[in-house]
Amino acid sequence: MDSSTPEMPQVFDLQSTPDPRISSLIAQFSHQYGGQPSYVSRAPGRVNLIGEHIDYMGYGVLPMAIEQDVMIAARKNDSLIIKIANVDQKYKPYECSANVDSSFIDSSAPQWYHYFLCGYLGILEVLQQRGGLQAANFGIDIMVCGKVPPSAGLSSSSALVCSSALITYQLLSQISLTKAEMAQICCDCERYIGTQGGGMDQAISFLAEKGYAKGIDFDPIRACDVILPKGYEFVISHCLAEINKAATSDFNQRVVECRLACQCMAKQLGLQWKGLRKLGDLQVQLKKTLKEMLDLVDELIHSNPYSKKEILELLEADEEQLMTTSLSSNTSHLTHFKLYQRAKHVFSEAWRVEEFKRLSCTPEVDANRLGELMNESHVSTRDIYECSHPDLDMLTDLCRKNGAIGSRLTGAGWGGCAVSMVPQDLVNSFMQTISTEFYTTERLKGKDIDQVFFKTTPASGACVYKC
Repeated sequence: MDSSTPEMPQVFDLQSTPDPRISSLIAQFSHQYGGQPSYVSRAPGRVNLIGEHIDYMGYGVLPMAIEQDVMIAARKNDSLIIKIANVDQKYKPYECSANVDSSFIDSSAPQWYHYFLCGYLGILEVLQQRGGLQAANFGIDIMVCGKVPPSAGLSSSSALVCSSALITYQLLSQISLTKAEMAQICCDCERYIGTQGGGMDQAISFLAEKGYAKGIDFDPIRACDVILPKGYEFVISHCLAEINKAATSDFNQRVVECRLACQCMAKQLGLQWKGLRKLGDLQVQLKKTLKEMLDLVDELIHSNPYSKKEILELLEADEEQLMTTSLSSNTSHLTHFKLYQRAKHVFSEAWRVEEFKRLSCTPEVDANRLGELMNESHVSTRDIYECSHPDLDMLTDLCRKNGAIGSRLTGAGWGGCAVSMVPQDLVNSFMQTISTEFYTTERLKGKDIDQVFFKTTPASGACVYKC
């Protein structure tokens, strides 16, 4: 990799960028394996300010990287074995062949090291396709250190995948890959674990720049700077209800419901529905505005749940065709689908993202309107997309009552974190009140409050340190 090329992930000399946390990771690597690692990769988590559950439908989002990240220290070994360890002892070590394939990843019961294997496999496959690599001819020693709170909606799993892909690329690659290409590879390979995401998490992890949120668009992945309003800070607060989206069908069910809404609308409009999978692509074909698409949902889709039989009749398809064109392995058991609600959320949320970006570019930013858009987004995810959680709803209400002009769930939902936009002059009192009223000793259950409740500013993207 060429660290002088902005489009490439940067490589820093560790001697010129001393970091106590990296030094600690290297020391633990040396204790585990004996000797120094060759490189340390770093990939940040993210907070999505607005634009939830629309990236996989082809619509842009507005995240920023956070300072919390996943670092991986690594070096080659001569054993043809990948050895994976974690500085956190609750994550057990794992070993496998360096010529691993996707069968090693159990999407029905994903383990922490499976996310490393996703990133490793993604790069290995690209090197086999484009770099002439036949098979790995050496192993790798790995030590992982993650500071992104898990199951919090801050993209801890994708940060691990991205950090894994980056360290693997640094160790193995003889070809050049841009940040956008790395992000797309990581998006694709995370599907080994069963998550049908749209690419936001991986894109911001690689494309982030310190001091800026990013407007991320897809097909192809690209980003633009979004300057956040002065005089406000963003605060992350974990509701302490956690969910592993790869271990349940809830996330993929929403993906499938959106896909079916797209296909059912396309069928009724006389389009070739089998090749359409994203509501954004349907809008492009129809050349309509988002407001017009919302009206079209009212016209074509009823608000009651659709049975599988009803969908088959509407599409004039059989179950085998539906499995091939629409469903996924962990959604094949579903019998009813809420198409109206999911499409309504996607089109309205896509409009809110565009409005947020538009307002952010105006000379006199209406911060209160940005806050209103965040609040509207939370209502939509709670009531229409149905991916919130009672504790998360209670937390966002509390944040608004104590000074936040906007507060919404961030990430997949069903628990996890809220992001709140708070006037700077109220931040200290806001933090104190939420800490006292929500983060009781009983609720924290021994967790460090600084890991679940913190201010954040836009951080830089993924990089590598040469040891």
